[in-house]
Amino acid sequence: MARRSHVQTTLNGETVEFLCEPRQSLLEVLRDELHLTGAKEGCNNGNCGACSVILDGRLVNSCLVLGVETEGKSVETIEGVADPDKLHPIQDAFLENAALQCGICTPGFIMSAKALLDENPNPTEHEVRYWLAGNLCRCTGYDKIVRAVLDAAAAE
Repeated sequence: MARRSHVQTTLNGETVEFLCEPRQSLLEVLRDELHLTGAKEGCNNGNCGACSVILDGRLVNSCLVLGVETEGKSVETIEGVADPDKLHPIQDAFLENAALQCGICTPGFIMSAKALLDENPNPTEHEVRYWLAGNLCRCTGYDKIVRAVLDAAAAE
């Protein structure tokens, strides 16, 4: 058994510490060690975006980042997007536009949309489609999702 590493990071604004194996992905740490199951394992090779999180302000696939790489960094997951009393405007827009179905891809789309709007609060439709290209959905077309992101941008 590999020696477990001690990691201290900021997770959704709170300082957290955990132990993980050197080869354990951030996705595995989030789900198995920290019990945050919002990020989903879709492909486990960086192609679907279901596990997207924001790491130090940058959108990443948590299945491709090692848990030990988060030492001293800031991680934002879907669990940290909403305020305790209300949903984030992106989440509201997804609901209003019926931009979700089974829910597997939804957390990744919301994290991708948040990262986009944090960087560019007024994107064009082309920019939204380009930014979301790393997220796959098997249940629906992408038009409702794109519309939701554009509506969230207009609401912020």
